[in-house]
Amino acid sequence: MASAAPRARLTPPTPAMHPHRKRARSPPASGSLVRCSSSGNGAPRDHRRRWQSPAAGSPGRVYQRHRAQQYGVPSRRWVLAEEASTSDGDACTIMSYNILADNNAHYHPDLYLDVPWDAMRWDSRRRLIIREIRHWDPDLVCLQEVDRFRDVATEMENRGYQSRFKGRTGDAKDGCATFWKSKGLHLLEEDSIDFSEYNLRNNVAQIFVFELNRAQKLVVGNIHVLFNPKRGDVKLGQIRMLLEKANALAEKWGGIPIVLAGDFNSTPDSAIYKFLSTMKLDISLHDRRQLSGLDSSEFALYDLCSSLKYQWSGEEVRNATGSSNVMVAKHPLNICSSYAMLKGNSNNRGHHGEPLATSYHKKFLGTVDYLWYTAGLECSRVLDTLPVGFLRRTRGLPTREIGSDHLPIVAEFVFTESAASTDSDQEDESDEDKESEEEATRGQRIYFSSDSDSSGEVG
Repeated sequence: MASAAPRARLTPPTPAMHPHRKRARSPPASGSLVRCSSSGNGAPRDHRRRWQSPAAGSPGRVYQRHRAQQYGVPSRRWVLAEEASTSDGDACTIMSYNILADNNAHYHPDLYLDVPWDAMRWDSRRRLIIREIRHWDPDLVCLQEVDRFRDVATEMENRGYQSRFKGRTGDAKDGCATFWKSKGLHLLEEDSIDFSEYNLRNNVAQIFVFELNRAQKLVVGNIHVLFNPKRGDVKLGQIRMLLEKANALAEKWGGIPIVLAGDFNSTPDSAIYKFLSTMKLDISLHDRRQLSGLDSSEFALYDLCSSLKYQWSGEEVRNATGSSNVMVAKHPLNICSSYAMLKGNSNNRGHHGEPLATSYHKKFLGTVDYLWYTAGLECSRVLDTLPVGFLRRTRGLPTREIGSDHLPIVAEFVFTESAASTDSDQEDESDEDKESEEEATRGQRIYFSSDSDSSGEVG
């Protein structure tokens, strides 16, 4: 009887309170609603109405499913070189970022089926992209897939950046754009590559010579390589041509250092990555459809089998190597990947040392973005990427907190003493050349240097 009396006293308020309590507790399996319940009884009711709104339809459900997962975007951290640089030279921070062209996002909706509809809106993504750039405050920004250049340039100009844009030809609306802080960087020379002029599709690249703080000089390249996995010959040809032209421009200015940024549309396990890092590739040992690694399953190792001979047409060989009777593609630059040189979090890095993922959409999760550099520079730090586990939980980029289907990669480069001495050596050589010329004139002998005559040409 003692226990029956309390139950009788509690019975009257039950009809009035039970529906309210039931609504607050009904979705215990949903992390988002449980998390929101702390704000009061009114918040869950409003939240639930948005979830079930017939007018919102399926996008409303996607919105609720992703919102809780985006609350905890991990902080990206700088990974420092294990040995501090012994150089007191100037430093330059460079970002490479494929920002997902607005036109491309609408043209390929199958890649973004799980992305909330409003996260795909350009106005929203532009705000996030600019916020990301502003937060990391790089000296140089190399963007790919830019089709709203004026929108981005206006924001960047307000923050002290100058810029150049190179658009693709044909029906494509996007291109590459490079921004630099006018306060510390001075543009000395610029060039660009329209690969359609070489029958290598309509992708483009930019190449610049900058002077940092009126002291150090460097070449910066920005490229967006063809995506099509089946045309590895074209991909290889585009990359080879960028390397050759960047090298020619660096030699013209006295052998200055080079940084190459971009979306190379090739994975770290691919033959193209091997070509970049080893300076050569025997294409007869590879299927052109597998050169970039993009046709392989997620994180699967690309089989570099040397016992097979693959068939290449004369045109494909010419695209890849530059000559239809040469089967080994070569390039002149001894380059290192900034991320591979600095050991990062094992949760974010693959066996090559590269990030496990710099891009994620419905059909791909992996790394295709790189910052390569030559001697004369040291990479002092890189911005680590996000854990793959977190990316998987988003079910695809962009999100309401990440503005593109690529993550920006950032590295800081320090000029070494060898780079600093290049300019002084060049001046000394110039003085020696003048003295030699005077002696030759006195001896009534004339010398012709083909090297000096061709030094002004760019690729």
